[in-house]
Amino acid sequence: MQAVVLAAGEGTRLRPLTEDKPKGMVEVAGKSILTHCFEQLVELGATKIVVIVGYKKQNIISHYGDEFNGVPITYAHQREQKGLAHALLKAEEQVSENFMLMLGDNIFQANLGDVVSRQREDRADAAFLVEEVERDEASRYGVCDTNNYGEIQEVVEKPDDPPSNLVMTGFYTFSPAIFQACKLVQPSNRDEYELSDAIDLLIKSGRTIDAIPMEGWRIDVGYPEDRDEAEARIQSEKEKTA
Repeated sequence: MQAVVLAAGEGTRLRPLTEDKPKGMVEVAGKSILTHCFEQLVELGATKIVVIVGYKKQNIISHYGDEFNGVPITYAHQREQKGLAHALLKAEEQVSENFMLMLGDNIFQANLGDVVSRQREDRADAAFLVEEVERDEASRYGVCDTNNYGEIQEVVEKPDDPPSNLVMTGFYTFSPAIFQACKLVQPSNRDEYELSDAIDLLIKSGRTIDAIPMEGWRIDVGYPEDRDEAEARIQSEKEKTA
């Protein structure tokens, strides 16, 4: 299965860590966030990694070149950061099959393989890892409403009144149908093309999307303190297995 990593963001909230590098090159526990992402994607069986770059893109391209641990890497440029759906569309020409999508600012220690396995069953058109959060925190994320079978019925981006406390993380699998949905998305009230809106269009077109409950943890490295928390968790796990 191919893989796409979104790594075009400027990471303004991570400054001063991102003053001279893109967010994905910030180190966590001795490795850049992107190295953590690439290692997991290779372990999950990625046959190709497409990286969407933007801010200080040359730092990423010169560091990784055209392969990672034997898996080919290609790049696509998002010139303006207009949302995740806009970024994902930059990969369309390089993706020809079902694929994994990972946000390049997340650190995962979780059951990502369950998402990939569900996509390979050909029962669903997409699947992604979801996480339960406190109800008052849900409005910060894309919130999922599911039925009794664990299928997603609706996704709402950062709602004022969340329909549930189940939120998207940063790991998904899709069929190429997601690209057509991304093309139909209209700008949100944040003036961005939201991936959650594209997912909602897939649902409304009758496609099946499965929610896979997360086992383990993940951290969205948006602020310097998030980087510190991720390092502490990784170090704690190393000590447990030492």
